[in-house]
Amino acid sequence: MSDILIKNIETVLTMDEARQVLKNVDLRLRGGVIAEIGPDLPAGNAGERRIDGRGTVLTPGLVNTHHHLYQNLTRAVPGGQDALLFGWLRTLYPIWARMGPEHLQVSTQLGLAELALSGCTLTSDHLYLFPNGARLEDTIHAAAEVGLRFQPTRGAMSIGESAGGLPPDALVEREGAILDDMIRVVDSFHDASEASMCRVGLAPCSPFSVSRELMRDTALLARDKGVMLHTHLAENDEDVAYSEAQFGCRPGQYAEDLGWTGADVWHAHCVKLDGQEIDLFARTRTGVAHCPCSNCRLGSGIAPVRAMRDAGVKVGLGVDGSASNDIANLWEEARQAMLLQRVANGADAMSAYEALEMATRGGADVLGRPECGRIAVGKRADLAIWDISGLASSGSWDPAALVLVGPRQVRDLIVEGRQVVANGQVTTLDLPQVIRRHGEMTRALANGD
Repeated sequence: MSDILIKNIETVLTMDEARQVLKNVDLRLRGGVIAEIGPDLPAGNAGERRIDGRGTVLTPGLVNTHHHLYQNLTRAVPGGQDALLFGWLRTLYPIWARMGPEHLQVSTQLGLAELALSGCTLTSDHLYLFPNGARLEDTIHAAAEVGLRFQPTRGAMSIGESAGGLPPDALVEREGAILDDMIRVVDSFHDASEASMCRVGLAPCSPFSVSRELMRDTALLARDKGVMLHTHLAENDEDVAYSEAQFGCRPGQYAEDLGWTGADVWHAHCVKLDGQEIDLFARTRTGVAHCPCSNCRLGSGIAPVRAMRDAGVKVGLGVDGSASNDIANLWEEARQAMLLQRVANGADAMSAYEALEMATRGGADVLGRPECGRIAVGKRADLAIWDISGLASSGSWDPAALVLVGPRQVRDLIVEGRQVVANGQVTTLDLPQVIRRHGEMTRALANGD
């Protein structure tokens, strides 16, 4: 980590408490935090590096609140391309069952590089299957190499087809073993410090793949360990119908009954929340990971994001897994979120600035990281630098409205004061080699190996 001075930035979208937009300023990073912001900052110590900010917009690093990194080995799989959620899962479960530790490692490296190029500095990951000896640390070690701030969640499936669940029996685990491993990974890898590069959460997959007992026990364990909780909820009509048939209640009531509401909980999708459930989430400070592209791809519907935000629900953005989105670009997710709310509620339903706010401080708040997602002195040095001198922004009267005009990829990305992307290239790993190995593994899976 070195001191960095970014000079002559054209526009800074701070996403601070006042949502300030600064013009023609410099920014100094020191010790992994933002140390100074202002015009004409003087040179610092002899080892300070300088980055030219002319012709750029600076934003907080984007925050991804929901992902399944292992799934980028199964993009655009025939048989799953045009299916609804449950049919899509049944197509892919047998393929995922053939994966192992190296699949998780390589898919994490590639997925995080893809996110980094889209401006993402902090991401969660929901890993809920562990075939052939795979473990959560296969992703944690890979993330440390790439250099993004990482919030992996130890997921689980415990109710297989023979017991009325959706996943095949070969992919489920015993609940006692699940809880034991949750304790192991939290004790081994969770760092609660403000500078943390790895915070572990607990995340049983969904109401249709685990028991009520495991959901309740996981919530108790998470509170005992001081870690966050995550799962899928109310993703589509099938999901809601399953909850009503199996549990006799809607998903929101299911979550509340089992201890799955509160500031330490965030749920993915929530496409089908009704008004009472929105009020419940607002009252309890429960967060939502909105995944607009995946919701469109699977035909799940348009989440009531406008109503959620108006009620005070914490909403962040998520790319979801690359098997249901195909692309893991958080910039694209912010744009799609804005467009869908306009389709549902009118052209004034969401501005470009509000969409970017959800992608930055909104996501950081959902993940319990108020030290991230905004630019202010003392906040973490997680920054995205966007070049607005090129084709994507040419002709724009407001290039700071990034999700309207682009660019879609960052020029530079800084995480905890470390430059992970420089001039559009990932600096922390041999990306062409990762892509080659990723392609080999994808072809082997497609051939049944």
